[in-house]
Amino acid sequence: MRARKSALPPTERLHPRAGDLDLLSVEAVVRRLHQEDLIALRAVREALPSIAAAARAVADALRAGGRLLYVGAGTSGRLGVLDASECPPTFGVPATRVQAVIAGGRRALTRAVEGAEDDADAGARAVRAFQATARDVVCGISASASTPYVRGALDEARERGARTVLVCCNPPGSPMRADTVVLARTGPEVVAGSTRLKAGTATKLVLNAITTAAFVALGKVYRGRMVDVRPTNAKLRARAARMVAELTDLPPARAKVLLTAAGDSVKVALAMHFTGLPAAQARREVEEQGLRALDRPAPKRKSATRPQPGGVDGTARRTSSEPRRRRPRTQSARPGSAPRP
Repeated sequence: MRARKSALPPTERLHPRAGDLDLLSVEAVVRRLHQEDLIALRAVREALPSIAAAARAVADALRAGGRLLYVGAGTSGRLGVLDASECPPTFGVPATRVQAVIAGGRRALTRAVEGAEDDADAGARAVRAFQATARDVVCGISASASTPYVRGALDEARERGARTVLVCCNPPGSPMRADTVVLARTGPEVVAGSTRLKAGTATKLVLNAITTAAFVALGKVYRGRMVDVRPTNAKLRARAARMVAELTDLPPARAKVLLTAAGDSVKVALAMHFTGLPAAQARREVEEQGLRALDRPAPKRKSATRPQPGGVDGTARRTSSEPRRRRPRTQSARPGSAPRP
């Protein structure tokens, strides 16, 4: 029995503190689950170097015109679909740039599709349908690090020259290979084998970090704001206008006018304000240089007669990070003293 237990992967083993779980009160069960969630956080912290490597690979791929494909089964697959579906509204990227496939197809998003995760050929077919190339990243998600569907996808991706990443909670065996392995060692679950618990929590944190860090590196975040957000509903429209007002020091009404002139793009609105350029030119400038380059104070010119450009909002160019200029104080000489040079 001991030999069989030790042969099990960590996420399948019986948790040493789970034997009395069914005897505990609801409050005690909740406390124990929370204690396990803290273990998930520590496991992710230990994996930070590999998470950063995966994020750099994704950023490099997207910068070069490539794409990210998540591949998984069960809980892991659903988490990949969730992260992929949230990237377009959050970061303003086309849905084609970050995609996800799950063993069993769309049905598997809401119900178990038995046996789908055991089909390695189906995983390979999914990558072929994606038409992965050397510019792309294929990220397999498998808490057990042994799902055949994910293994087939990663093997096919490598054959096509794509960069591969594996997000897992067990150490992978030799059949499961990837360029970057993100291993969050979460250990046994309090309900043995139920990786929807802390393994799922750790996986969600890892995927959040990979895509968020990648899109920050691509200039999709400015001063802590999602400046490429797509304002597709009332809440997001209000958030977009609020961001423009906060980052330009404009009154809300004028910020809305600027945002409308920018085609509802927060990033373009800010670039227009910082440079005084119309929308099309401001868009080109921000795509080439980024907002951090545009929000720097303009260099002083020798000609004092040339006016400083103003934005379409009618204000002179000034950023929220640039201090307001004070009038120079005039120094009056004290009686009996020479004026300062």
